[in-house]
Amino acid sequence: MSRIVVTGATGNVGTSVVRLLSEDPEVDSVLGLARRVPDWSPPKTDWSAVDLSSQQADLEKEFAGADAVVHLAWAFQPTHDPATTWRTNVLGSIRVFEAVAAAGVPALVHASSVGAYSPGPKDEAVDESWPTHGWPDAAYCREKAYLERALDTFERDHAEVRVVRMRPAFLFKRESASEQRRIFGGRFLPGPLARPELLPFLPDIPGLRVQALHTDDAAKAYRLAIHCDLRGAFNLAAEPPVDAEMLGEMLGTRRVRLPRTAARSALAAAWGLHLLPASPHLFDAVLRLPLMDCTRARTELRWNPEHTATEVLEEFLKGFQQGAGASTEPLRGRKVG
Repeated sequence: MSRIVVTGATGNVGTSVVRLLSEDPEVDSVLGLARRVPDWSPPKTDWSAVDLSSQQADLEKEFAGADAVVHLAWAFQPTHDPATTWRTNVLGSIRVFEAVAAAGVPALVHASSVGAYSPGPKDEAVDESWPTHGWPDAAYCREKAYLERALDTFERDHAEVRVVRMRPAFLFKRESASEQRRIFGGRFLPGPLARPELLPFLPDIPGLRVQALHTDDAAKAYRLAIHCDLRGAFNLAAEPPVDAEMLGEMLGTRRVRLPRTAARSALAAAWGLHLLPASPHLFDAVLRLPLMDCTRARTELRWNPEHTATEVLEEFLKGFQQGAGASTEPLRGRKVG
C-alpha cells in the first residue's frame, strides 16, 4: 500500500488524479495540497492548505512518509506580471523538488508539458528526445523549459529519487470548462454563445495544428507512473491532431483562411487592453509546438487514451456552453451571458 501527495490537487488535472488515486486499491492514502481546501471529500483523501509561492510552507513536513509526490501545481495568471507566475511556478517547484529529496520521497512525478518543447514540425511527430528549450517569449513555455533544466540538475544530485516527467498535450474535460474560459478567454466570455450555428466562420490560421487529451486519460498515465519503476519523460496525446479542418468538420462550420499576423494583432490588442488574459506570446508558441509521438507511453507505461481528441473537444464544448465546473475553487462553474 502507498501514500501519495498531490500538489495542485484542486485544479483540472489534480481533481482527476486525486479521484483516480482515491479509487485505487493499491493506494492507502492521498494528501491533496492546494491554496484553498475544498468541500470535496473523496475516499482515503486528506487536504492541507499550502501556498507554494510562500517560503513559509513546510513542504518537507507535508511530504514525510510519502511514497510518491505528484507535482501538478501551476499558476497561469497574471500573464501581465510574469514575475508573479515565476515565483509560484518555478521557485515553488524548486521548493517541491528540494523537499522531496529532504523528506526521502522515493518518486517524483512532475507535470511538464508539450509547452516545454522547442519549436518543431507539424507534419510529423517527435519523441521525448526533442529539445526542451520552449518558446522563450511565452512565460508558460519559458517556465516549463526552465524546470526541465532544474530537474536535470536534481536527477544528477539525487539519483536515489525516481523522476518522471509527464509532457501532455492540451488537457480538457467537461468540469474544466469554466476554469479554462476564465484563464484563456476572460471572466465575461459568454459560454452559451459558443454554439456552431452562431459561428459565421472558423478562422483557419497557418500553423495552428496541436494535440489534445482528456484530463482523465492523463490522470491514468500519472497513476501508472506512480506504480512502475520507469524514469524519464513521457509524451501524452490523443488522436487525431486538432486543426481547422478537424474542427470545421466537427462543428459543421466553413473555414476562412486568416493570416497569422492578423490573428496575432487582434490578440495582442485585446491582451494589451486587458480584455483577454491569454497573451499573444502564448499564441506564438502554439503555432510552433511540435506534434508528439506517444510510443513510449503506449509501449512502456502500457497507457492508451480512451477518448479521441474529437470526443474530448465535443465534451469540453458542451461544458463550456453550460458553464460546467466542479466543487473546488479553481473549477467552480459559472455561466456567463
